[in-house]
Amino acid sequence: MEKSCTLLVHFDKGAPTVANEIKEALEGNDVDLKIESMKKAIMLLLNGETIPQLFITIIRYVLPSEDHIVQKLLLLYLEIIDKVDTRGKVLPEMILICQNLRNNLQHPNEYIRGVTLRFLCRLSETEIIEPLIPSILSNLEHRHPFVRRNAILAVMSLFRLPDGPHLLDQAPDIIEKTLASEQDPSSKRNAFLMLFTCAQDRAVNYLFSHIDRINDWGEQLQMVVLELIRKVCRSNKAEKGKYIKIIISLLNAPSSAVIYECAGTLVSLSSAPTAIRAAASTYCQLLLTQSDNNVKLIVLDRLNELKTSHREIMVELVMDVLRALSSPNLDIRRKTLDIALELITPRNVDEVVLMLKKEVVKTQSGELEKNGEYRQMLVQAIHTCAIKFPEVASTVVHLLMDFLGDTNVASALDVVVFVREIIETNPKLRVSIITRLLDTFYQIRAARVCSCALWIIGEYCLSLPEVENALATIKQCLGDLPFYTVTEEGELQDSSASVQPTRAAAVSSGRPAILADGTYATQSAALETAISPPILVQGSLTSVGNLRSLLLSGDFFLGSVVACTLTKLILRLEEVQPLMAEVNKASTQALLIIVSMLQLGQSPVLPHPIDNDSQDRIILCVRLLCNTGGEVRKIWLQSCRQSFVKMLAEKQLQETEEIKAKALITHAQPDDLIDFYHLKSRKGMSQLELEDEVQDDLKRATGEFTKDGDDANKLNRIHQLTGFSDPVYAEAYVTVHRYDIMLDVTVINRTKDTLQNLCLELATMGDLKLVERPQNYTLAPESSKQIKANIKVSSTETGVIFGNIVYETSSNVLERTVVILNDIHIDIMDYISPGSCADAAFRTMWAEFEWENKVAVNTVINDEKEFLNYLIKSTNMKCLTPPSALEGECGFLAANLYAKSVFGEDALVNVSIEKQADGKLSGYIRIRSKTQGIALSLGDRITVKQKGGS
Repeated sequence: MEKSCTLLVHFDKGAPTVANEIKEALEGNDVDLKIESMKKAIMLLLNGETIPQLFITIIRYVLPSEDHIVQKLLLLYLEIIDKVDTRGKVLPEMILICQNLRNNLQHPNEYIRGVTLRFLCRLSETEIIEPLIPSILSNLEHRHPFVRRNAILAVMSLFRLPDGPHLLDQAPDIIEKTLASEQDPSSKRNAFLMLFTCAQDRAVNYLFSHIDRINDWGEQLQMVVLELIRKVCRSNKAEKGKYIKIIISLLNAPSSAVIYECAGTLVSLSSAPTAIRAAASTYCQLLLTQSDNNVKLIVLDRLNELKTSHREIMVELVMDVLRALSSPNLDIRRKTLDIALELITPRNVDEVVLMLKKEVVKTQSGELEKNGEYRQMLVQAIHTCAIKFPEVASTVVHLLMDFLGDTNVASALDVVVFVREIIETNPKLRVSIITRLLDTFYQIRAARVCSCALWIIGEYCLSLPEVENALATIKQCLGDLPFYTVTEEGELQDSSASVQPTRAAAVSSGRPAILADGTYATQSAALETAISPPILVQGSLTSVGNLRSLLLSGDFFLGSVVACTLTKLILRLEEVQPLMAEVNKASTQALLIIVSMLQLGQSPVLPHPIDNDSQDRIILCVRLLCNTGGEVRKIWLQSCRQSFVKMLAEKQLQETEEIKAKALITHAQPDDLIDFYHLKSRKGMSQLELEDEVQDDLKRATGEFTKDGDDANKLNRIHQLTGFSDPVYAEAYVTVHRYDIMLDVTVINRTKDTLQNLCLELATMGDLKLVERPQNYTLAPESSKQIKANIKVSSTETGVIFGNIVYETSSNVLERTVVILNDIHIDIMDYISPGSCADAAFRTMWAEFEWENKVAVNTVINDEKEFLNYLIKSTNMKCLTPPSALEGECGFLAANLYAKSVFGEDALVNVSIEKQADGKLSGYIRIRSKTQGIALSLGDRITVKQKGGS
C-alpha cells in the first residue's frame, strides 16, 4: 500500500463509471442521484483512480447541500482525497473547505456536528485543523452526548499530532475538567482514554480518587481502566499490588467482557495462588454462562494456558471445567477433554471417570447427529484414564464393551483397542472380559473390530471352558456350512426367479461342480448351469452371524483372522483337553470351516476372488492343524503375545520420555541475585500482595522469568541492513508469529545534518506481502528512530525482503540520497512449528490425501500385453512382472515398472489399465519416489507415442 487508508469499501469493477457522468449528476438537483454519484466517486478514489476535475464541482454543488447523507459522503470524500502536494505542503484549494468545516461545527443539528468532529479525528494536516480549534473546544460543552464524545476524541487526535502540544497545550486540563463533570458513559470513557493516552499521571490520579465508585462505572470505562492498569504495571511492577485489588473488585462486574479482561489481566500481572484461582474460577463461570461457542473456545484456550503454568490450581477446578461438556459443539467437547485429561490425579480420577461414564450413557440416546463421534472421544478419554490409573479400569471396561457393536466404526474400534490393552495390563480382569466379550461378540458388525476381538479371543482364552465357549461362539457367528450352494436350473427355477435373475455361465465337461455338502461332482456334458446368490441357512443378512455376512461380502482378510484364531484355539485345546477324541473332533470342525472359506474365495459367486495374502495365510493354518509341531506351537501361542507386550512397553516408555521432556525447566544462573523474602518488611502489605511477592521470588529462583528471554535467540534474529561506514546505520529485529512477520528497524543518523523525509522503502520477493508502507520521518543529527513494518505470509515458501532508505539533507533539499539495504531471507522453518499426531490419526489422514501422481492413458491399442510391451519399449522401462504371467480373461492389467531412464533410479511406476466395453483401453500410471518419500511434482509425466495419438 502506498499510503495509509482509514476507509475500505467493496468496489465492483464490472460496470465502469465515467467521470463526466458523475459530474453531470452532481450538478443536478436530484438528491438521490447526488448520493449515488458521491458513492461512485468515493469508490473510484479508493481503488486508485484520480479524478481532480470533480473537486471544484463538489465544492460548488455538493458543499451547500443540507441533506445529512450528502454531508456525510462529502466528509468521506474529503477524508480520502490527497490534501498535500509531493513536498508535503497543504494544497491551496483545501482552504475552501475550512469555512465549511467551521460552519458544520456550529451547525444547529447535532448529527452534522458529530460526524464533522469524527472527520477531524482522521486529519493530520495542522494548517487545516488550527483555525478550527476554538470551535472544537466549544463543542465540549454541547448539550448532546453524541457531540461531546466526538469532540473529546477530536481533542485527543489533535493533541497526539507532532505539533499538538504546541497547538493545544491546555488539552489535559480541559479534558480533566470535562471528565469530572461528565455524566454520559461513552463521553466519560473517551475523556479517560484521552488522559490515559496523553497524560497518564492524571488518569491514575483520577482512578484512585474515585476508586470506591469503579464498580458503578460503565462497561466501556472499566475496559479502559483495565488497559491503564496493564500499562502502568508493565512499567512499574513494584506498585502492582494496589492495582490487583482493583482488578479483583471488578471481577464482580455485570459485564462478561469486563470479567474476561479482569481474569486475563490478573494472570498477566500476578502469580499469587489467590489471584490465579480467582481468574480460573472466572473462566469456568464464563464457560457456563456464555452461549456463543466462539467465546467458549477462547475461554478454553485461556484455561489451557493456565494449565501449563499453574497446574496445581487448575487440578482443583477440573470438575468445573468438565461442566463444559454440556455444550453440543464437538470442538468445545474435544478441547475440554484435552484439558481435563492433563489435570487428572489419584485424588480426582474417580470423579472424572464417573463424569465420563455418565456422558457415555447419555450418548445412547439418538437425539444428536454426532453422538458417535462424541462417544469415540469419551472412549479415548476413559482409555487414557485407565492407562494412567489402572485401578479405575474395572469400573469402566464392562460399560464400554456394550459399545463394541456401535454403528460408528471408529468408536467401536477405540473400545476394542482399549479392551485389548486392559486385558493385558490387568490380569485380574481377564476372565470377566473374556466372558463378556464372548457374550457380546455376535453384536459386532465392523470387520476391523471383529479382527481385533478375534485376536483377543485367540490369545486370552486359556481355560478349557473358555476355549470351548470361544469355538462355539465362532461357529455360531459363521453359521452352517457350506457358505454357498450351486444347484441346477430346474431345481431352483421358481424360487430363484422370484428372488433374483440367475447368471448363466458356460461350463465345460471337465469342470467340477460343487454340491450342497461341499463335495465335487463332474458333469458329463457341457450345459448351462444357474449359479444362485449365496443361500443363507439362518435367514437374511441381518439375522445371520456377523462373521458369515462379512465373509459373504468378500472380506477375506477377516477370513484369515478367523482361521488363525481357530488354529490358536485348537492348539490351546490340545494343552487343556485330556480327551484326544474331543481335540480331534474340534480340529476336524475347524479344518472344515477353513476349507469352506477357501472354497468360497475361489468360487465365482463373489465379485472378487480371495487375495493371495489371505489365501496363503489360510493354507498355512490348514497345514499347521494337519501337522502341529513343538516349535511352531511356541510361535503361535507365545511369540505373538510377547510382541504385543513389547509394543505396550515401548509405547509407555515413549510417553514417559515425552513427559520428562515437558518437565524440563530452565534453572537459574549461579550468579543470579538471591532474595530472602522472609527478611522483607510486611508493613502495609495485604495477604494477596505478600503471596504475589513470594511467587515472584520463586519464579526468579527457578529461572522462569528468564525462560522466554533467550538472549542468544534474540541475537540470531537481528539482521544488519547497512554498513558501519554508511551515513545511516540500520538493523532489523525480525519477529515471526505464524503468518505475520514484524520488522522492528532501528535507524541511526550518524551525520551532523538533519535528515528530512527519511523513508524506509521495502519490497518483497516470493509469497510475502507488505501490509503498510512506513511513513516519512525527520531525524536530528546523531539521533535514532524505531520504524515498524508488517509483512504477511501467504504460503509456506522461502521469501526475501529487500529495499533501501531514502532521505534529504537540510543543506540540499533537492537532492535525495539512497542507501541500499542488505536482503533479509525469511526461511520456511521460521513460520512452521512441529506438531504431534497419533499413529491412527496419521494413517487416516495419509489415506485421505492423494500422494501419487496419476497420468491418464488413452490409446487405440486393444490388447493389454501389446500395450504393456509397447510402453516398455517406448519409455525404456524394466517390467518387474513378466508379460507371460498376465494371462487370463480378467481384462484387467496391473504391472510394476521400474523407470530407470525417465525418473531416475528410485522411481517406481505403477500402470493400471482396464479394457472398456467398446474394446478400448483406459487407465492411469502412478509415479512414486522411494528415496524422497514424497510424490514427484505434477510436471512429471509419461508420454506414450503411438499411431493415432499419444
